[in-house]
Amino acid sequence: MDTDALTSGTLQKLRATRPYPALSLTMPTHRRAPDNTQDAVRLRNLLAEAGNRLDADPRVSREARDAVKAQLDRAAADIDPRRALESLVVLADADEYQIWQVPRTAPERVVLSDSYLTRNLVAAKAGARLFWVLSFSADHAALWSGTNEGLRPVKDHGFPLSPPHQNFDPERQARSGDAPSIYTDEDTRNFFRTVDDTLRGVLAAEPRPLFLVGLPQALSLLEDVGDHARSATCTVPKGTTAETTAPELARELEPALAEWREQGVAAVRDRLDTARGAKTFAGGLDEVWAAAGEGRVALVAVEEHFQRTVRMAEGHLEAVDPADVAPGDEGVREDIVDELIETVLDNGGEVAFVADDSLDDHGRVAAVLRF
Repeated sequence: MDTDALTSGTLQKLRATRPYPALSLTMPTHRRAPDNTQDAVRLRNLLAEAGNRLDADPRVSREARDAVKAQLDRAAADIDPRRALESLVVLADADEYQIWQVPRTAPERVVLSDSYLTRNLVAAKAGARLFWVLSFSADHAALWSGTNEGLRPVKDHGFPLSPPHQNFDPERQARSGDAPSIYTDEDTRNFFRTVDDTLRGVLAAEPRPLFLVGLPQALSLLEDVGDHARSATCTVPKGTTAETTAPELARELEPALAEWREQGVAAVRDRLDTARGAKTFAGGLDEVWAAAGEGRVALVAVEEHFQRTVRMAEGHLEAVDPADVAPGDEGVREDIVDELIETVLDNGGEVAFVADDSLDDHGRVAAVLRF
């Protein structure tokens, strides 16, 4: 599945508690030859490890083991190496499997739990920083779903749109110099009201930052007749047509997107600094975990590749070596960082992934607290 399918609702469903075992498999992959030749071997080895883990776990019944293995076999047959990105995530239980090709690297892991391992998908969503792009003019309106990988045209939610009656010739008016008159036409005003209303439904279903791309006259008219031009993350005063391609539109957006992403990194840094001064800062896994359990975390920042296997001991977390964990040990949490992220999201908090070693002084994880 594509990264832009990672809606908040999808992630919430994936985090839901399931009958044990819910199996999660992650591994790095490669987009191109010759590096991608190793991916098939790595996947076979991980699938074999998954089978051994299922065989050795006393909590897994024979029926459940066979069912999960069958789902893994179906998943392996369904993986398309031509779509490989930086990592592969396979999720399987007795009833289903899911395959996610993710544009962020992930370590080799096989995890059995009562929910899927979602931290790599959450990281992909956070890192991709999904956004919407509306490119529009008097004779068309197209919606695009944006990620770090580029733009994808949206063919639902009511888009693309075109006015019901076109009583003007944009090319003739452009040649004669009276193109602004298009945007004083009542039919165009009504069309832009329809565009704004349709956009409202999209943003209500999946809130994302919104970039608007259109001629200055179009941007001005949309602001005049609707609500979303004033609340857009950025407006790019460039003309587009119904035939504008994704690469062409991405080139026009590039400066605005670069500035927006840098602002996002700086905003996380500033929020952590402000929290330290306001005494609403928590650092270290144990402290942040306790605050998350109390619903006090507004934002958690986690180093990109930080993971930890722990044992719960009198309300505190004790790190353990995964190699020392016996199969079926119910006292061990294989990825407490993933559980931390899930807890924060379920309580309405935000998650930000930061560069490795950037939180070295705070135990690889830090949080801004609500109180």
